[in-house]
Amino acid sequence: MEVNVRDDEKLVDVWLTNAEKKDPQIQAQLKDIYAEYKKKKYLVVVYQSGSRDLYESTLALLAYNKKRVAELDVQREKQKRTAAMER
Repeated sequence: MEVNVRDDEKLVDVWLTNAEKKDPQIQAQLKDIYAEYKKKKYLVVVYQSGSRDLYESTLALLAYNKKRVAELDVQREKQKRTAAMER
């Protein structure tokens, strides 16, 4: 478990591996962290490792974003043409 406290932002980020996120002792430690920083009015954020392949997931996300940008570009062009025709 990696814990980073950012006092300037009142933020605590906690990073857990796959093994740690299933460990009851780690979960107990998290409860203590929540309680400690709740008193200080800090936001506690927990990041847990996923179960999917990171490389493949990243490729899929990049492909989706590229497709979405192209779709938005086409929509903008259609709006421009429609606006120009209405003038």
